[in-house]
Amino acid sequence: PADRDKAKKSAERFIADKQLYIWDCNGPVSIAKTTRPMRNGISVTAVYTPPEQRNKGYATSCVASLTKKLLSERYSFCSLFADQANPTSNSIYAKIGYVPLGDALEIDFAN
Repeated sequence: PADRDKAKKSAERFIADKQLYIWDCNGPVSIAKTTRPMRNGISVTAVYTPPEQRNKGYATSCVASLTKKLLSERYSFCSLFADQANPTSNSIYAKIGYVPLGDALEIDFAN
């Protein structure tokens, strides 16, 4: 399928650019991606764990490890966007040390 091919090409590019972080536990179990690098900070995005691997702490470990790596390498802060309506992701990010700083609003303009 075209969507699968597109996703595969994107993943290959993210890996080549060292933007994709894979948490491995006898095989890949969770991923996260870096984006929007700035002089002092960077964002974490695209956190995903397949349904059969959820509730095992993999996403928490993945994001925590990636955040620690980024902060130890060169960045003074990491940020991410989280859906306030998703208690699972919010709990994960709070355990790691992320704190809510504000709200974002997405507006679409129709012609």
